[in-house]
Amino acid sequence: MGVLNVTPDSFSDGGHYFEADAAVERALTMVDEKADIVDVGGESTRPGAMSVSQNSELDRVIPVIERIRENSDVCVSVDTSNPEVMRQAALAGCDIINDVRSLAKEGALETAAASGLTVCLMHMKGEPSNMQDNPTYGNLIDEICDFFRERISACCAAGIESNRLVIDPGFGFGKTMLHNFELINRLGQFKSFGLPILIGVSRKSTIKKILGDFEKTLKVGSVTAALIASLNGAKVLRVHDVKETVASLRIAQCIVREKLI
Repeated sequence: MGVLNVTPDSFSDGGHYFEADAAVERALTMVDEKADIVDVGGESTRPGAMSVSQNSELDRVIPVIERIRENSDVCVSVDTSNPEVMRQAALAGCDIINDVRSLAKEGALETAAASGLTVCLMHMKGEPSNMQDNPTYGNLIDEICDFFRERISACCAAGIESNRLVIDPGFGFGKTMLHNFELINRLGQFKSFGLPILIGVSRKSTIKKILGDFEKTLKVGSVTAALIASLNGAKVLRVHDVKETVASLRIAQCIVREKLI
């Protein structure tokens, strides 16, 4: 899953693809680099981020989704919590709803159910504006599992079949650096839900704290963390550096399977 932030303020690439032409060009580049999914988002969810208006989000993402669809049959996801953005993105040809709030906003469950699209449910403690204000857990994995049970149940009650669901434990969303380490190490425990696991570690602050905020080391660190997540059970990797991540996965697959793939 290649990240496409159509925002001025995302933590890594804010402003780089804010104009529609640049965003579409980047999307098509990621497709050439073997991205299976392009994830289009119009509202930053970095720590401390504030919400944007519905109209602003629509103006940012819908034209980009439409133009990607005109130029490619790649799977497109929309990174949003807003029901109206979900609805219009589905009409524009989107395939997946990727919601950091797990359809908790009023009307989101019903909109997602009516869309017929695949839905990614992510765990976040709090909101982007406050999620990193000393997040604490009694038992990290158990609490995230409890959260997923509740949201999966809510989805099923709303008419969203479990075969349309993906789960994301929310690396960096209301977690400390040590929480993030535990999350990746124990990722296999989420396999009990029988659903695909998505993980997004790319260029996040945990990697910056380990290696420093330098482009080259952030890339290497992000690819390394994504590879470990994959080996531990992640089926979808949300990344900025598609080409490098694909190369890393190919090497790992050849070694694990002991044949050229």
